[in-house]
Amino acid sequence: MTTELATLAGGCFWGVEELFSKLDGVVSSRVGYTGGIIEKPTYELVKLGTTGHAEAIQIEFLPEKISFEKILEYFFRLHDPTTLNQQGNDKGTQYRSAIFYHNETQKKNAEDIKEKLTVSKKWVKPIVTEIVPFVKFYLAEEYHQKYLKKNPNGYNCHYLRK
Repeated sequence: MTTELATLAGGCFWGVEELFSKLDGVVSSRVGYTGGIIEKPTYELVKLGTTGHAEAIQIEFLPEKISFEKILEYFFRLHDPTTLNQQGNDKGTQYRSAIFYHNETQKKNAEDIKEKLTVSKKWVKPIVTEIVPFVKFYLAEEYHQKYLKKNPNGYNCHYLRK
């Protein structure tokens, strides 16, 4: 089976990864940094909010089992896409909401879902999720990978909304 990649930022990557890891059709996930201006960013740099990078998750999935559209619908349920550069107590551009598309089909799907949600008025405030081309993903440090599996009582501001 052929896999595809989805790269998403929705606040602290620990909770986003934990929720996506439970989806049928997700083969693997990893957390890291993307969308910024420096090469080889580290957590110590990204947390300052000056690198332009967002904490992000990269998901490898089976499109035969779960579509990119379904991944995006899930993504919009697990974070608040109306808070600019913030999720819960986490504030800064590194916690922004963003979809980093890998091809034109993903871009169109992202734009369509964002528009559908806007028209539905599911969110009272405007959706501020960026839809931008994927450039490069930098793997986060090992202690961030599967963090909430390793630390079940760790910090998490993510949950599924209806």
